[in-house]
Amino acid sequence: MSPQALRAPLALVALFMTPAAAQAAGAAAAAAPAPALAYPATERGDTIDPQFGVDVADPYRWLEDDVRVNPKVAEWVAAQNRVTDAYLHTLPGREAFRARMTELFDYERFGLPRKAGKRYFYTRNDGLQPQSVLYVREGLKGQGRVLLDPNAWAQDGATALAEWRPSEDGRYLLYAVQDGGTDWRIVRVMDVASGENVSDEIRWVKFSSLSWAKDGSGFYYSRFPAPEEGAAFQSLNEHHAVWFHRLGTPQSEDVLIHATPDRPKLNNSAVVTDDGKYLLVVGSEGTDERYGLTLYPIGKKGAGKPRVLVDDFANNWEYVTNQGTRFTFLTNKGAPRQRIVSFDIRNPGRLTQLVAESEDTLVGASRVGDRIILSYLGDAKSEAEMVTLDGRKVADIKLADIGSASGFGGKSLDPETFYAFSSYARPTTIYRLDTATGKTEIFAEPKLTFKPADFTVEQRFFKSRDGTEVPMFLVMKKGIDRSKGSPTILYGYGGFNVSMTPAFSPTRLAWVDKGGVLAIANLRGGGEYGKAWHDAGRLDKKQNVFDDFIAAGEYLIAQGITGRGQLAIEGGSNGGLLVGAVTNQRPDLIAAALPAVGVMDMLRFDRFTAGRYWVDDYGYPSKEADFRNLLGYSPYHNIKEGAAYPAVLVTTADTDDRVVPGHSFKYAAALQHAQAGDKPHLIRIETRAGHGSGKPTDKIIAEAADKYAFAAKWTGLDLE
Repeated sequence: MSPQALRAPLALVALFMTPAAAQAAGAAAAAAPAPALAYPATERGDTIDPQFGVDVADPYRWLEDDVRVNPKVAEWVAAQNRVTDAYLHTLPGREAFRARMTELFDYERFGLPRKAGKRYFYTRNDGLQPQSVLYVREGLKGQGRVLLDPNAWAQDGATALAEWRPSEDGRYLLYAVQDGGTDWRIVRVMDVASGENVSDEIRWVKFSSLSWAKDGSGFYYSRFPAPEEGAAFQSLNEHHAVWFHRLGTPQSEDVLIHATPDRPKLNNSAVVTDDGKYLLVVGSEGTDERYGLTLYPIGKKGAGKPRVLVDDFANNWEYVTNQGTRFTFLTNKGAPRQRIVSFDIRNPGRLTQLVAESEDTLVGASRVGDRIILSYLGDAKSEAEMVTLDGRKVADIKLADIGSASGFGGKSLDPETFYAFSSYARPTTIYRLDTATGKTEIFAEPKLTFKPADFTVEQRFFKSRDGTEVPMFLVMKKGIDRSKGSPTILYGYGGFNVSMTPAFSPTRLAWVDKGGVLAIANLRGGGEYGKAWHDAGRLDKKQNVFDDFIAAGEYLIAQGITGRGQLAIEGGSNGGLLVGAVTNQRPDLIAAALPAVGVMDMLRFDRFTAGRYWVDDYGYPSKEADFRNLLGYSPYHNIKEGAAYPAVLVTTADTDDRVVPGHSFKYAAALQHAQAGDKPHLIRIETRAGHGSGKPTDKIIAEAADKYAFAAKWTGLDLE
């Protein structure tokens, strides 16, 4: 994800000034040149890669090495952290943010319950626990009992409970352990009644669904071959295969169900159908939701002969339910904003439409009892409705506000479901819905340390460079003086069909609570308006994403929401790429940049771990047209020497095996070498953390406090 001497006198002067004058002084101090930092010396190599007639220099290639393997990289990381920590220690807003974020995090919160047999399983965090704890109830109104407490697994709280799933009857719990933020999982099984683990343990699981056989005899999972020694966090992920594990047996006896050795780049995930009679394997090569479908009948002797249902890998196919041989799917085939169709597996090419495409984007469908619940996005806000199994509308599901709803999972023989709802200023509330009666009731509602009514959420639309209208959410505190600009954080992602919907974040709310404005732009490349919106922001259209983000910043300034020298930009992963590219293209627009775990070297991203999946959005560096497009915006390759860059705080983690930290290492080294302006260009490298998931609460707060104190310093947010 300035020296104190420069700021301390300002705090004293502000006591004797009007609020307007104090803010002007704060902005002036933020814009004032700071003494040059003494960055650690970083060795520059002479690596040059000739590609399509272009000599591409890569002087920091050595920083791609794993910090656990190369002591030289480890020394560089330690040196950078020393400089960054010393600088961050001088920021007066750091402790103020840390204290407020801690207060906002300190509330009881629940995860979505799952029903199995008569038992209900759910996660709960009492507020500041590093990791949420898994509980079980005997019946809906039963007393919660701690089943798994991951806080006891590691002294630093960085070992997390990842995916989990109870068996159909609730007798067993299948769960995955995530250590230090890695994407790798260790899968174990617990006897729920005793709370004791059984002997089963599965290794080298990654990007896997976990699906029980209906009789509870075992489960299906996906894994990669064991990597070579020392290569677990960098080697390419290939040869993903589906296996069946029978309870009580060692992993060495697991049965290989589905593998694609002729297509080693395919990911293969499996789900047992509602009736338990089939195993559906979904194959995908990249991130563009273009799937193949293979169906295995399940008998007493295991999986039978496969039947290929879809093999063109051209469209999205998400299993909803089946009634015998008639299967229902959510798909974008013939419907860019998606629809619901069914077909008989004996003739999968003959589709029957159940729910037509609409103006809103259909993003989810699940069967609960004899109903299908449909989840939509209308201008990036959640909407939901129930239909019959043949697609006839039953009722809308009334949601609380502008926000995001998730969940709606269930079973074909049970009308009960749960869903979560949250918004920017409203933490998650869990609701229980009976699809037979339509009755909704609260399952768990947080007690808050703040008043949601103290904040406002607006949606605006602005025009991008090519005239496209793009939505953006604005969050601010009621009563904020809107006659002059306010320090603002503009957040974006813009890729991989991911939609930026309203969601609660204690760390972001702390920024707003301190008087800043939060803006979240729904850029092209996301999924807010279906396939066309996604396609308009990927491959050779990727520049549209950067143009949208730049236009969002210009709109905020033109509307007086923020002012020149008051705008910070933030994004993570693909959003880190976004921030890096826009910082290169428009350094004049922004005061501070916060790129987190970003994809910064667009010519080598496909050579590490999961990077090869991303060619659907980015293209192939090995193809000339894609290469030239990627080289044109790659953050690492487009840093301008001597330019007046904004303040930049890069964040990453040493165990990030999705976007390997070498991306951020190389980018930060190049930025420091370029001496691009007199503002700080720092990198904060977390230890025992990964791409984001599984990070303990204290590390989330510490990183966010550092980032927002840094943004406050350089946008002039007055924290006194």
